[in-house]
Amino acid sequence: MGRISDDDVAEVRSRAKIEDIVGAAVALRNAGGGSLKGLCPFHDEKTPSFQVTPSKGLFYCFGCGEGGDVIAFIMKHDNVTFVEAIEQLADRTGVVLRYVEGDGPRAEPGLRTKILEANQAAADYFADQLTGPDALPGRQFLDQRGFDRAAAEHFGVGWAPRGGKDLGDRLRALGFDRSVLVKAGLVREAGWDFFQGRLLWPIRDAARNVVGFGARRILDDDRMPAKYLNTPETPVYKKSNVLYGLDLARRAIGKKSQAVVVEGYTDVMAAHLSGIDTAVASCGTAFGEEHARTIQRLLGGDAFSGEIVFTFDGDAAGQAAAIKVFSFDRQFTTQTYVAVEPSGLDPCDLRLQQGEAAVRELVARRVPLYRFVMSNAIERFDLDRADGRLAALRAAAPLVGSIRDTSLVGGYVRELAGMLGMDVEEVRREVTRAARGSAGQQSVHVVEPVVEKQQEQGDLPWPDPRERTLAVERGYSKLVIQRPDLLGADWDGVQAEDFTHPAYRAVWQAAQAAAAVEFTGDWGRQIAEASDSPTVQQLVVALAVEQFLHDPDRAYVEAYAAKLRLLSVTRAVNDLKSRLQRTNPLAEQPAYNRMFVELLQLEAARKELQQRTIGSPD
Repeated sequence: MGRISDDDVAEVRSRAKIEDIVGAAVALRNAGGGSLKGLCPFHDEKTPSFQVTPSKGLFYCFGCGEGGDVIAFIMKHDNVTFVEAIEQLADRTGVVLRYVEGDGPRAEPGLRTKILEANQAAADYFADQLTGPDALPGRQFLDQRGFDRAAAEHFGVGWAPRGGKDLGDRLRALGFDRSVLVKAGLVREAGWDFFQGRLLWPIRDAARNVVGFGARRILDDDRMPAKYLNTPETPVYKKSNVLYGLDLARRAIGKKSQAVVVEGYTDVMAAHLSGIDTAVASCGTAFGEEHARTIQRLLGGDAFSGEIVFTFDGDAAGQAAAIKVFSFDRQFTTQTYVAVEPSGLDPCDLRLQQGEAAVRELVARRVPLYRFVMSNAIERFDLDRADGRLAALRAAAPLVGSIRDTSLVGGYVRELAGMLGMDVEEVRREVTRAARGSAGQQSVHVVEPVVEKQQEQGDLPWPDPRERTLAVERGYSKLVIQRPDLLGADWDGVQAEDFTHPAYRAVWQAAQAAAAVEFTGDWGRQIAEASDSPTVQQLVVALAVEQFLHDPDRAYVEAYAAKLRLLSVTRAVNDLKSRLQRTNPLAEQPAYNRMFVELLQLEAARKELQQRTIGSPD
């Protein structure tokens, strides 16, 4: 077979709309000016720098420099050759390719496309076999777990016959070459079907292509030792980045800004049938960093824009899995949570025993991942004893000290101090000590306050715009600078102490000073001139040109101010709880009672602010 006709290449390029092709792999948002933006799929980033311009048919990343047309995107994203990219796009756009004589035949042209076609034919065959007499054990398995025929058809569940060569014979009769079937992982070199006598789930990518299969042992005389068997590594199936259910969940993940990660195929089915249509699962391997990057790209990259909820068993294996995810939590700019059913049931068994509402409640009861991990580290110690608290601190400190995202460590230290009822600085010192003792870690810098080091140089520290813990402070500061007309007369109750970063606090104070004098016609300049800090002056300029995710109105500003105050009140609640935990209610009853009354007042204020943030666009 020769090269593809130049006219056909041009036809593919014109028909393949870059916004559709890229949008199947990356969550894109309107960036204005006819452009779209999202997280770059070619390098790790937390702030979107990847841009698509549909009118020009081009993409470009301002972070890593990757760019080109729709063909270049497929080549880079799917790791395929130019010809394979053309063939893949031709399949998507309905172009029939013509080949002309060239310098000689090329090896296995369009192998990726052929494998995908073989996989789809296999999926159709397996689905048909599920209704036959040989598949009765498989149907019984599904029925015992609460899945009817409609559910099986929706998820494409199938059955691999026990004959040994049934699938291979069927696909060769359809015209598929034996070598393609071997390279697809459907047939073994010796000619036997890879899957025999097992219940199967087709695994699809975000574009709904069948890239592989997951199979469960059902029969007692199954000679394969593994309970689950997955397609081996192929040109289209890489277990480190495929996710089961991604084809069904992709749009819901982007729309709802949520992904729920479960542990198995039936758990994905149970979650979707229960209304959790954002559920996915890793296939044949533990959830890893490639999976994390895949989900993060679908969610988008703005802080506080979404959440990832992991469901783990409450046993030791589940705790180990949570710690592993915690180790690469830096991959996420969204909030990460854990949902654990107290009874130990997984989503499939939970749905079967307690109903679909129980599955939805499981996800609703999620707790922050870091709190789950730290709680498991300290729960075996007696926190009522000083030596118990110290031992618990020494057990949890290495977890906090191992985090490489410096923006998160301070918050973890405060949370851990509150959980232990210990002084924050005492906890910080122990985390620093644990970090120093970790081989290969430059952890001294993890827990040293960056603010203090930069203040020693004579000015305020520059806030990292990617730091998600400061996203609300940054967003409200932008509103103060860009939309003062929408602010309430009393600044919506916001005060200087609501800002944790000194630069944002200084911008706020400069704005108050600017408001106290006669308006000069340039509000941003007036704020900048109200401060003698170069950091504040530069930050005002940066915030003045930074875009909003949504066009702000009065309700937007009110909700944002409430969100800022809510974070401040929540910090006060946590600090007061820590003090209460360290106060003896019998020996120090008056002080304890005062703090308890104050805590009730703060909790009431927090509930009120939570109501006011409902409907916040961000």
